[in-house]
Amino acid sequence: MKEPFLSAVPVLEKLESAGFEAYFVGGSVRDLLLEKEINDVDIATSATPEEVKQLFSKTVDVGIEHGTVLVLFQNKSYEITTFRTEAEYEDYRRPKEVSFIRNLREDLQRRDFTMNAIAMDKDGNRIDPYHGQESITSKVIQTVGKAADRFQEDALRMMRAIRFVSQLSFRIEEETLHALIDLVHLLEHIAVERKQAEFDKLLFGDNRKQALQLTLQTNIYSYLPGLPGKENSLKLMLEYNLDRLNTRGMWALLVFCLKIDKKEIEEFLRGWRIPLKEIREIQLILHYVNKRFEAGWSSYDLYVATKKIFVSAEMLYLVIKGIESNDTIEHYLHIYEGLPIKDRTEMDLTGNDLIGWFNKSGGPWVKEILLKVEEAIVEGNVGNHKKIIKEWLMECNHN
Repeated sequence: MKEPFLSAVPVLEKLESAGFEAYFVGGSVRDLLLEKEINDVDIATSATPEEVKQLFSKTVDVGIEHGTVLVLFQNKSYEITTFRTEAEYEDYRRPKEVSFIRNLREDLQRRDFTMNAIAMDKDGNRIDPYHGQESITSKVIQTVGKAADRFQEDALRMMRAIRFVSQLSFRIEEETLHALIDLVHLLEHIAVERKQAEFDKLLFGDNRKQALQLTLQTNIYSYLPGLPGKENSLKLMLEYNLDRLNTRGMWALLVFCLKIDKKEIEEFLRGWRIPLKEIREIQLILHYVNKRFEAGWSSYDLYVATKKIFVSAEMLYLVIKGIESNDTIEHYLHIYEGLPIKDRTEMDLTGNDLIGWFNKSGGPWVKEILLKVEEAIVEGNVGNHKKIIKEWLMECNHN
């Protein structure tokens, strides 16, 4: 056993010493078997939330109505959830009724996919009543029990299945896939924020192209914001080498393939409930890609774009043009690293300097001259030294 499980073993031991069962469950156990990086662990126990709170001195009620308590233990936090069953789901997402139980097998039975229904004790022994290890070995995504039942309980599981295709390069088991196709319409009941979170992960998985093909094959795309009727645009997206793009680049390529008017990009992305900061980054990437179709990057463009945006934009440009080499990125990175300044705070000039030199009160002219000097420094037309800047400005003013 390795971290972060090792650090969490004392939590399981504390629960067991009080007479309760306790296991590691869910994605962390799956990722351990897949030898993937594990950030945190989830713990399931036969102890009720109140019993958990009595055992540990520092707790937070994060989802106590569903049996989950956040435990702060030895400078780390752990979500501990009571074994439970769920009944009568509403809105094809949330259970109306949660019952706490003492049986691990019943708790595992309510989970979405067999690969996520494996428990592991503190000694590393695995409890796997639904053959999740076999699914992992076979690289198969299969529901626990009848697929139709699982998807009707929580329709978002259909998007999770395809997201796992992208992230794990697994295939969806036949009955599970058929149920997904039959019940895909239930996704209309799911909040956009939930769909966006799954789609975002799908877009950045190692097997994203196959996953996007499945969104077409299963008709999932028809229940995603701005995508109904856009089958041809999505097929166009599949023609590109998607593996080279980061998540922002993937969203920008989607917008590009949809041929969305510049003025409507923000509205489309807001429809996905994407945070405004990310929307601005995607818009900037597309802005510079369109400029790139006309010409190369100027020093000032590189400076204004920032390294993060220019690398994403140049990579998207190369993908759209079908250029496999990254040589231009290396070339422009070299230019960027050699810029005299990377941020306006590095300028050896302030607005007060200008007011003193020109003996004028402040106003819009100060900002205009600061921008003029900033561009001149970046383009190498004037050195970034107060004395040199003053001489240059006086000469410009004289001319």
